[in-house]
Amino acid sequence: MSTAARARTGSARPPGRFLALLGPAMVAGVAYLDPGNVASNATAGARFGYLLVWVVLLANATAWLVQYLSAKLGLGTGRSLPGILGERLRRPLARRLFWAQAELVAMATDIAEVLGGAIALQLLFGLPLVVGGALTGVVSMVLLVLHNRRGSRSFEAVVVGLLVVIAVGFCAGIVAAPLDGAEAVGGLVPRFEGTGSVLLAASIVGATVMPHAIYAHSALARDRFGLVAPDQRRRVLLATRVDVTVALAVAGTVNVVILLLSAATLRGVDGTDTLPGAYRAIGDALGPVVATLFAVGLLASGLASTSVGAYAGAEIMAGLLQRRIPLLLRRVITLVPALVILLLGVDPTFALVLSQVALSFGIPFALVPLVWLTAQRRVLGESANRWWTTALAALAAMLLIGLNVALLALTIAG
Repeated sequence: MSTAARARTGSARPPGRFLALLGPAMVAGVAYLDPGNVASNATAGARFGYLLVWVVLLANATAWLVQYLSAKLGLGTGRSLPGILGERLRRPLARRLFWAQAELVAMATDIAEVLGGAIALQLLFGLPLVVGGALTGVVSMVLLVLHNRRGSRSFEAVVVGLLVVIAVGFCAGIVAAPLDGAEAVGGLVPRFEGTGSVLLAASIVGATVMPHAIYAHSALARDRFGLVAPDQRRRVLLATRVDVTVALAVAGTVNVVILLLSAATLRGVDGTDTLPGAYRAIGDALGPVVATLFAVGLLASGLASTSVGAYAGAEIMAGLLQRRIPLLLRRVITLVPALVILLLGVDPTFALVLSQVALSFGIPFALVPLVWLTAQRRVLGESANRWWTTALAALAAMLLIGLNVALLALTIAG
């Protein structure tokens, strides 16, 4: 039975044990630990020390609310956010323009993830960046085949396993890092230091509250549960809140650790605003084992996140253009821009950070419709947002849009 048919007839499967309801948020949460996050947080720590700790925490708190709303939309409608928007945007031109910006965001995401995998393979095995990028794409295809043939549960299990590798790889060094507790606490005070810190703040936000994760989570919930019957919805929504909390707690902790580790070991060291430079500096400061674990975490990050990104991109196309192309063919097509960047010799870490800024500008296009739809009783019935939930989500959207406007103004002025 197709997903659409399941949505019309009710839940895809009766909800089982509580723990068995967990999983979709873990997959979506990989988006918050992709190589773009690593590059943004490592660069922020190396250049500005503990200054932007507050941005990481605020972005992750915002991401919790956003991902919960996305999952709730999928559970309450049996459809994804792109699918609903594709139906509501009646004019073909409006639908195509919305798809174009969403597609560009998905491509920016894919560039970051493939570049991260390529850098990790070069650090671990000395492979040329282009070869590493191609191998990252091939492995992501294998994971997508697993999703197509074995279903969402097997895909979730593999991605969660990679998530564990990511967490261990990036957190190992914090045990030996010489943290400055007073400065770390000072990093909780919201402030900036020039245009460069605003640029990195936007990059961190774009890497954390990722548009493709907003699109993907509603689809992941739909694929797992279909349209959840009203009498089961409260229980599934409770499980979803737990799922999102665990996923974002893991992602937020790892992101803060990356920034703290960089602030403690990379600040003031030449060349540490790139991932290869950070890898070498971590090795010099904390030893080759910690540096190797860092590179392994980066590799797992690239492999897991590029698979989720390809899944989100396919959903964006299917929902907004109401057309599907084979997922593996799409994977090949979207791999090309990243390989071109590598062939042209563009600094991959710089490209990673800029890709996250591009994601930041795509956030309002995903977030504003999500907030509006989840506030509508005619869309979600009794599961529609309470007024305070809508108010908090609207405030988050305004803050994110304001950060983007400030970034644009400071960049032009600079």
